Amino acid sequence: MDLQIAGKTAIMAGGSAGMGRATAERLAEAGVELYISARREERLVKAADEISSKYRVKVTPIVADSSTEDGRHILFSTCPNPDILSITIKPPPPNGNFLDVTPQMWRDSIETALIGPIEIMRHYIPVMKRKKWGRIVNIATFSAKNPLVWRLMSGPARSALINFTASVSREIAQYGVNINNILPGMFATEGSLENTEAYAKAFNINPDPDSVAEHFSKYNTIPAGFAGIADDMAPMAALLCSPLSRYIVGQNIVIDGGQHRSLF
Repeated sequence: MDLQIAGKTAIMAGGSAGMGRATAERLAEAGVELYISARREERLVKAADEISSKYRVKVTPIVADSSTEDGRHILFSTCPNPDILSITIKPPPPNGNFLDVTPQMWRDSIETALIGPIEIMRHYIPVMKRKKWGRIVNIATFSAKNPLVWRLMSGPARSALINFTASVSREIAQYGVNINNILPGMFATEGSLENTEAYAKAFNINPDPDSVAEHFSKYNTIPAGFAGIADDMAPMAALLCSPLSRYIVGQNIVIDGGQHRSLF
């Protein structure tokens, strides 16, 4: 499918691994010039080089922590005029007993998963409005709509984020700028696998991979029968970044193998 975005410029915030990298690859495949940001320089530069070599497009790595004001300034100055913005954030580790969640943990969660993305959007929306075209895709989490007590550092802040984007999207759609959210369920990405030890600690189980997998399967039934991989989500993200999504505004698209059972 021709996504009709060849020659456009995109920022993929959090683009060095997992869902961010998979999305960046789909955009590169469509002929988009990419700027990908992340905090870990070595992995970021490697990803940029590999994507550029594979798809023959320009890929600029930006070493920046988008949850900080300084990091966002680096992002803005390096890529001042994007057509497409996609934002993903590494999932935080499970929080364990909700009574142990401290005020600072809440502040960190809100700064990373809510304020950071909002400030990036707030900066680039006027740029896109002036061009009369733009696409913004937030890759959040299905726990924003499906509360889980062990995902308190993930769900609540992202619930606020999807509320913000659903509201703002209806204000700016008249300018050809669309914002949508993807809410992934349980995915086997680098970020989630790095949280294996924290998951075991949260549920007081043996941290070996087999024990964690057994516990996870028991309490997280996925009708599709498997956890997703990043490429199960990336095509939808790329579609939402294209003109083909012109009539999709302010939506929260759940991709979770059927795990989320709500009609809304």
